[in-house]
This record gives sequence, structure tokens and C-alpha cells, in this order.
Amino acid sequence: MAIDCPFLDHIGNTPLIRLRAASERTGCEIFGKAEFMNPGGSVKDRAAKYLLLDALERGLIAPGGTVIEGTAGNTGIGLTLAGNALGLRTIILMPDTQSAEKQSALRGMGAELRTVPAVPYKNPDNYVHQARRLAESMASSTAGGVFYANQWDNLANRNGHIASTGPEIWAQTGGRIDAFICSVGTGGTLAGVSEYLKQRRPALVTAAADPDGAAIYSWVKTGELTSQGSSITEGIGQNRITGNLEGARIDDAFNIPDSEWLPVLWELIGKEGLYVGSSSGINVAGAIRLARQLGPGHRIATILCDSASRYESRLFNPAFLRDKGLQAPPWLHPG
Repeated sequence: MAIDCPFLDHIGNTPLIRLRAASERTGCEIFGKAEFMNPGGSVKDRAAKYLLLDALERGLIAPGGTVIEGTAGNTGIGLTLAGNALGLRTIILMPDTQSAEKQSALRGMGAELRTVPAVPYKNPDNYVHQARRLAESMASSTAGGVFYANQWDNLANRNGHIASTGPEIWAQTGGRIDAFICSVGTGGTLAGVSEYLKQRRPALVTAAADPDGAAIYSWVKTGELTSQGSSITEGIGQNRITGNLEGARIDDAFNIPDSEWLPVLWELIGKEGLYVGSSSGINVAGAIRLARQLGPGHRIATILCDSASRYESRLFNPAFLRDKGLQAPPWLHPG
């Protein structure tokens, strides 16, 4: 089914940038896929694209219909902008702990945003469960249909990365790549890219970069979902095995505390000119860890997920960071 939607057409084919400082420090070549350059500003544009294309292809929704999703923000932004271009209404449920920047962006784009208290997934009032129930309650009475995107368990997310992100990285490196690492939110990016790259080169190493408070590190290392601590990161850090993570080809994992990735983020911004957000910091810190484990001479790719502009009220708030025992960027307190 041909769909005329320039927004969808311009998702993907983002640059792969050599990260100078991380590469020089490790003796490896470390690259970041500039997903913040997608039209909606993040890697989650890819999930939005393939979730909607799959739903339209299967007749789950039509123009005039409503897309409902539980999201920490970026997938909601992608779904809203693509939905606007496709004639779809969007309702987003998001934990009230997420940044004010993402909340105001969603409202400004025209989404109906409902913020709800942040509770664990096992709680029936978790935002994901609330989104599913809302979709079920509206399904029989909405013109054009209701589509619960379910980025967590809908395999169109993972398949989109098998179809796009993985092949792009392979082509951009000329097939000369030894490892791929990124953090886990839904698991779609790590699972999908890993699947494609391992199809092309089975010996390639894949790994998760996991913040404190998340359980994927433990799951990869021990088979058990356990976690401790907390992190200021948003949109990453999973404590269950989503549908997109089931069967994922992940070789290793690294636990990256906030105190480790924040200096890497300041370096990306202050010395590389890459104004990226917290998940990019943890991804590059993870790539540095993986590079040191593999040794010099390897080529490693990761994801630069989104812009720091979506987290400015926290990332560049010295009082907030100081309260967490973290260092603000050096240019905010010279000397």
C-alpha cells in the first residue's frame, strides 16, 4: 500500500559520526548514529514509522482514526507528528516524572497528553496498562478505528530496525564493524540492529548499556531480572522482558551509573559539538567500556538518540544535579 507521507519518507538514513574523543581514548573507532537528525528529533521516529505503516497495512486504523500509546515521550512525539501528516488523532499517556520539555512539545504538536503518576509496570495503574485500557474502551466507538501502538511488545518496532537501522550501519561502515551497543527502552533498537548485524557477521559483539535502576544488565549476565539504585535518565531502563526483547541476540551488558556517563555527555556537547541527551551519554559510555574490553583496533557503533534540548531543565540545572551528587557541565561553573 503506497502512502504519501513526506514525514515518514525522511525518517532514517541519518549520518554515522566518528566520535573523536571516545575513539582516541580507547584506540578503537567509535561511531554514533545521529538519530537526533530524524524529523521528529529522535531514534523513536523509526518505531513510530514502522508501527503506523504496519497498522495501516493491516487495516487496524484509517485516516480519521486515533492512535493511543503509553510512552516516556519520544515515541509519542514521533507518533504525533506522523499522525498529523496521516490524518490521525493521537492520545499519549506519560508518567508525570518525565521532563517538562517533552510534555510541552507533545501538547504543542497537538497530542492529547494525559500525564499519570509513575508506578511500576506490575501496578495496574502503570501508564502502559492505562493506555491499553483506554484503547480497548474506545475501540468500538471511534471513526477510523483505534490503534494501540504498544511499542513495547509490537514487533513492528524491532522489525523496523532490522529493515532500516541495521542495514544503514552495515552500509555506512562498509561491513567493517565489530560491535554494536545501546541502551534499552522497549528493546526494539538493540534487538533489531543486533539481529540484522549478526545475520551479516555472526561474530559481531552486541551489548546493552544499562543505567542504575534497570534490570537488563542482570538479565543478560545472570538470566535474572534484578536491579538496584536509580538514574536521572529518561526513556531507558527496563525491568521486564518486552516482546521486542524476547529472543534478542545480546552477548553482553554493562551497568553504567550516572556518575560515569555524565562526563561523557559533557564531552560530547563541549568538545564534539553534539548537543545530545542523556541516553546518548550512556550509549557512548557503554561503547567506551566495550572498546576497552575488546581492545584497540575494533570498530564499534552506537546510537545518538535525541537532543539535550528535551532535558535542559534537569541536565543544565546545577542545583538538581548537585542534589543527586552529580557534576554539572564545566562551562556552568568555570574554574
